[in-house]
Amino acid sequence: MTTRRRGAAVVVAAVGLVMGPVGAAAPAVHAWDAAAPLAPVPAATVPAPTPTPAASDEFAQLTPAVTSQLDTAIKKVLAEAKIPGVIVSVSAPGKGDYVRSFGVADKATGAPMTPNLNMRIGSVTKTFTVTALLELVDEGKVGLDDPIGKYVAGVPNGDRITLRELAGMRSGLFNYSADEDFYKALTSDPYKPFTPQQLLAYSFKHPVLFEPNAEFYYCNTNLILLGLVVEKVSGVPLDKFIDREVVEPAGLKNTLFPTGAEFPSPHAQGYTNQTASGKVENSTDWNPSWGWAAGAMISDLPALRSWAKTLATGTLLTPATQAQRLDVVDALPGTGYGLGIFDVQGWIGHNGSLPGYGSLVLYLPEAEATLVVLLNTDIAYQGQEPSTLFGEAITKIVTPDRVYTLPAQPTP
Repeated sequence: MTTRRRGAAVVVAAVGLVMGPVGAAAPAVHAWDAAAPLAPVPAATVPAPTPTPAASDEFAQLTPAVTSQLDTAIKKVLAEAKIPGVIVSVSAPGKGDYVRSFGVADKATGAPMTPNLNMRIGSVTKTFTVTALLELVDEGKVGLDDPIGKYVAGVPNGDRITLRELAGMRSGLFNYSADEDFYKALTSDPYKPFTPQQLLAYSFKHPVLFEPNAEFYYCNTNLILLGLVVEKVSGVPLDKFIDREVVEPAGLKNTLFPTGAEFPSPHAQGYTNQTASGKVENSTDWNPSWGWAAGAMISDLPALRSWAKTLATGTLLTPATQAQRLDVVDALPGTGYGLGIFDVQGWIGHNGSLPGYGSLVLYLPEAEATLVVLLNTDIAYQGQEPSTLFGEAITKIVTPDRVYTLPAQPTP
């Protein structure tokens, strides 16, 4: 979701600022908070959606009439929310394949958005980081119920917060991207690098918000800690581990965990109002290190179409571990959160947002359907994340009984 500093927070999946939460944030909120502070939600297990007998019929045949409806709906969102450009892919076996791009990739030159562009994916990064952790679980090198204090010193409640609670957004730790000093440091020089230790320091100066596992609270701090666990246990830098053990085995091309501001071409220019002045600026080359394990990655449409299914079906993990990942708890109405993954009306995956970019990567198991949305802005419209606007408009047409809706969650 998108991460926002104040006001309504988006549920996970995107780095608002860095990786945003799933819902949407009020315009006053800063997307910088890869995970905007969400109002705590009591932990309650949510059963996985029960497939219907005619599940395959739930997804519309992508006939010329339906694709025309999709074109119209997407163009309407693009115009109303004043979004520069968007790339959309919707597909399901036997139903057709819809791949389109609309708008511009560069407002200065008018270059069109095209389906082959690299994009910053924000909080979708969380799905890669948690997959890396779960692979170590399968190898017996870590346990989900290990306390984080076993691996990282100085964590408030570190002797009681487990890796499972970190991955499930139930640690109670303060979100570093919601810290005022962090926001000032980031907006004063968005090109500067941040270390994981610096990010944690912004969080740890605040008291914990609640006891471990008591509530749900989308928080980027959790993922920074999990990234450090992966590094310590594997002995390999997180970017290299994810590339070697997640990206390559999944067969993904053009998918990168940057160590700086590098951004392979071709890529779209990104536009944000998460700035010191509040004015819209080009954020294309800003350093995403502040998102690190929570939202720094880059990918493209073909890779994310593939990743949506790999993530939801767990082909890189044992069935038992994948089942734990998909054991969701209530996050928002109609929305559950597992271990670094959302379940929104049956659509499984994550959204992402960081200054200038937004993403949505979803899979509907019953229909084996995939939905990917990539756009070059994170500017909210009427309190909603732009990726959520597209997700809702598209699913109203292709899966009217399973509409992707992510209500905003107020801050504590």
